[in-house]
Amino acid sequence: MRPGVRCIPLQSELSNVMKHAIGFAAALLLIASIGSASSAPARAPQEADWNKIRIVINAQLEAFQRDDANAAYSFAAPEIRSLFRTPKEFMHMVRTGYKAVYRPRSVRFLHHFMVAGRPVQPLEVVTGDDQLIVAYYVMQRQHDGSWKIAGCSLKGAAATSV
Repeated sequence: MRPGVRCIPLQSELSNVMKHAIGFAAALLLIASIGSASSAPARAPQEADWNKIRIVINAQLEAFQRDDANAAYSFAAPEIRSLFRTPKEFMHMVRTGYKAVYRPRSVRFLHHFMVAGRPVQPLEVVTGDDQLIVAYYVMQRQHDGSWKIAGCSLKGAAATSV
């Protein structure tokens, strides 16, 4: 979090755990819905891989800020690109359904984890209207060793930024 931004808990810590568990379950459903035909054989990411994953996510967030549809679309995994056949369609989906990552006030990478052999990088996102959201980025290693974004699930957190 940047200086001057405070989080005020709205519910108990147990409730926070439950909300994140629900978000985690949604991320699992997202992972289950994504095919792995074009992904490289699974191997656990090393710390250098997690750094590359953060670079990819940051680059897509920066592309959203510039309204650079081509660049943002280039970071999407093949399965995502097959759902949204053009960069314009992809950006329309992001603008309408993923405003939290399209125009965040701030982001902070949280501790990464693996689910069903897939790397998941959560981000704490403070939206333009001061809502706290957790974005779960599911990543996919490509045959060339690069990383692409295979999905993103947004879940509201139990706090408001003030």
